[in-house]
Amino acid sequence: MQQKVQFVTTVLHEPRLIIFDEPFTGFDPINVNQIKNEILFLRERGATIIFSTHNMASVEELCDNITLINKAKTILEGSVEKIRHDWSENEFDVVFDGDVTPSGNNHFSVVRSEFSEGKSTVRIKSSGAADTNEILMIMTAAGKIISFNPALPSMNDIFIKVVESKNKEAANN
Repeated sequence: MQQKVQFVTTVLHEPRLIIFDEPFTGFDPINVNQIKNEILFLRERGATIIFSTHNMASVEELCDNITLINKAKTILEGSVEKIRHDWSENEFDVVFDGDVTPSGNNHFSVVRSEFSEGKSTVRIKSSGAADTNEILMIMTAAGKIISFNPALPSMNDIFIKVVESKNKEAANN
């Protein structure tokens, strides 16, 4: 309750700059949602919001831009969308109507495939030999496509890769 009072007191006058440190710690999911909604509301009204967090799901949901700091050094920064695209590994999620598993070829390989509730979800990894339109044409021949989307890595996955890489780099120096 004390945290809720602190939050309300902080945002009551709709400040233009708000700094939070782990704003969701200790809250149940309902209160986390309420706070997220209020943060988004304040952002829509023009407030600049800075927050420190280890919760990468919140970063994806709330942040436009990030700075990832490890051992007091900036190791990654930029827009969340651009970072996720830059770290993508040329993989796509294709959802088919029915039980469909396309076979890989020189354009792509099947990473995983699962069938549930009348739909097949297939993750493919492009070899780079074809553009997405060509891959989509090949996929269309395999069955009726419901959706075709790039499989972007989560900020959590990126965080782990970047920090592990930097830690390994530091250990080798």
